[in-house]
Amino acid sequence: MLFTIVLVVFVTAFIVQLLYWLLLFSRLARYSSTTSSSSVETPPVSVIICARNEEENLKKNLNRILNQNYRSYEVIVVDDDSSDSTSNILLEFNINCPILRIVELKNKPKGTGKKFALAKGIESAKHELLLLTDADCVPNSNNWIRDMVSHLDDQTEIVLGYGPYKKAKGLLNKWIRYETLLTATLYFSFALAGMPYMGVGRNLMYRKKLFHQAGGFTDHDHLASGDDDLFINAVANSKNTRISLSPESFVYSEGKQSWKAYYKQKARHLTAGKHYNLTHQSLLGLYTLSHFLFYLGGIVLLTLKFSTIFDVVVLLYLVRMTIIILLYRTTFKKLQDKALIYWIPFFDFCHVLYYSVFSPVLMTGNTNQWK
Repeated sequence: MLFTIVLVVFVTAFIVQLLYWLLLFSRLARYSSTTSSSSVETPPVSVIICARNEEENLKKNLNRILNQNYRSYEVIVVDDDSSDSTSNILLEFNINCPILRIVELKNKPKGTGKKFALAKGIESAKHELLLLTDADCVPNSNNWIRDMVSHLDDQTEIVLGYGPYKKAKGLLNKWIRYETLLTATLYFSFALAGMPYMGVGRNLMYRKKLFHQAGGFTDHDHLASGDDDLFINAVANSKNTRISLSPESFVYSEGKQSWKAYYKQKARHLTAGKHYNLTHQSLLGLYTLSHFLFYLGGIVLLTLKFSTIFDVVVLLYLVRMTIIILLYRTTFKKLQDKALIYWIPFFDFCHVLYYSVFSPVLMTGNTNQWK
């Protein structure tokens, strides 16, 4: 009886996984953008960066943002009550760069996080188009702004960009890059299917009027995260959202250097997931559950009747893994990280452990502190 139940669960999880990969995630592998940034209109843009104690990152990255190949834009850096030399660094940049505007936050309300700083930056923005990134991010090219803008049209109000992590030595860096690729596969594929549910604040464009129409971050201001994904979850739809996959529009940052720091970062981000709308929660939850049950069911089946079920378990595993690798080959090439192809079988299993490690976070929530 137990064997039959587990077998049904295992096969069902396999079928669900195939449906997700073949019908949903394959959209990203097949996607081809026809937009050309060479002939795009160049409406003015406000780039907004929130910075708290980011003197070193601003020294390294701000110059690339201030020297974009774009006709009309401003760069607003919100100095969020920094205690290091962030303010002095910004003033030095400002001497020779008039497009840089500094918003200083001092003695802000207790318990407020990044959303308060970002809202102040948006309030200060002169232009309708807002392009968000972080102080630890650097555009992959001087055409970053131009390429993001190139995806706008009369209906589009949101452009979802990609924010990969730089390559470095070590297993942690490989895992961070892989997990980022998987997350991008999810939110880009959902957007292409007409169900956008999140974006990443490292590389995200939307119109200022959309922010005001949604009431800003009021609905989730009590959460540390959500300035990007919860906001997009609330305002994005099939008609007003597009994605940008041009490498020139990528914005790179450095991954965490320790597992402890990575856990803290992901814990803060994952708390937003349980506040997505019910449809997105259900679809994402079903994918996660089927992934988990596929591995758990396979292991239990081999434990119960190894000799009689081995061929079936291995066959279904190979079919699923082959499809994933074939689709990922194209997707990873689009997202500029083909080297991780060889790590897919190992990290695909590790992601089941990832669910287990972070599941308590989804239940307990997190604080409102962003740094």
